[in-house]
Amino acid sequence: MVHETGFYDLLGVSPTASPDEIKKAYRKLALKYHPDKNPNEGERFKLISQAYEVLSDPNKRDLYDQGGEQAIKEGGMNGGQNPMDIFNMFFGGGGRMQRERRGKNVVHQLGVSLDEMYNGSTRKLALQKNIICEKCEGYGGKKGALEKCSSCKGRGVQVKVQQLGPGMIQQIQSVCSDCQGQGEKFSSKDRCKSCHGRKVERVKKILEVHIDKGMKDGQKITFHGEGDQEPGLEPGDVIIVLDQKDHPNYQRRGDDLVTKMEIKLVEALCGFRKTITTLDNRTLIVNSLPGQVIKPNEIKCIQGEGMPLYKEPFEKGQLFVNFMIEFPEKDWLPNTSCTSWRDCCLLEKT
Repeated sequence: MVHETGFYDLLGVSPTASPDEIKKAYRKLALKYHPDKNPNEGERFKLISQAYEVLSDPNKRDLYDQGGEQAIKEGGMNGGQNPMDIFNMFFGGGGRMQRERRGKNVVHQLGVSLDEMYNGSTRKLALQKNIICEKCEGYGGKKGALEKCSSCKGRGVQVKVQQLGPGMIQQIQSVCSDCQGQGEKFSSKDRCKSCHGRKVERVKKILEVHIDKGMKDGQKITFHGEGDQEPGLEPGDVIIVLDQKDHPNYQRRGDDLVTKMEIKLVEALCGFRKTITTLDNRTLIVNSLPGQVIKPNEIKCIQGEGMPLYKEPFEKGQLFVNFMIEFPEKDWLPNTSCTSWRDCCLLEKT
């Protein structure tokens, strides 16, 4: 039994969650509450990252389960890793030093069906991205016409002083809104008329996302250099994260598939012949001969009818059929019939 469940609650998983379930929960929440998409949820993003940092590490998780957050702090394992570093390492964006030389990666989650992962698919994704302004070549205006920003005196930041009480003041520093932190700007007459001094323009980009057979939930498809362009920086990547949707008939377990088949009690005892429609619309025949009793929750394995293996699409996992037996309802047999049935059974034993 765990000492406290705060970190599990933040990720929306149970204390018995598997590492894959913890990863999937973090992935969805981190994308949802990332500051770029939810500027007002910075604190929540930080807490989600902290929870994942602990629960994704077996040693930290074990310590947390035994003594809670206090045990993590006392054990010197609180780490305090930067939430953005955790996010970028998770989605393949590298650390802070790498990001200083490159633009930010853009991460998108793409919902895909199990059918698409089985058969393969191509999806078109429309995105908005920044590109270097062609007219001013990313300079923002007339070359040589930059002036020191009068609002921030060239510092790139503005400082506001607030009176908190007698003898108490607070200084709040923020990026200069006039020059966007550059410390210099163009006059209106020298500013580029195409990008209005922003150095970049917003355009629509269509990406073709190829979903190969056997790809898995959470797998990343990277479009290198397709991120936002920015003067002086190498463009980041666009990273597509696959989010597998639930299927009404099949459940995926790695490279295997699991399906449920309902049969009547008489079929479980006397045999049956039924069909299963595969994800590529083939028909499989499942049968049981008379005398081959099927027990409740018994599982039958069909070799080579699971998911195609990624990059080995001619190889497949297994298909497991879980039999659910439908028993007769209560009082389905009249009392007189029950007596006769019981008598017959007693006669057989004697």
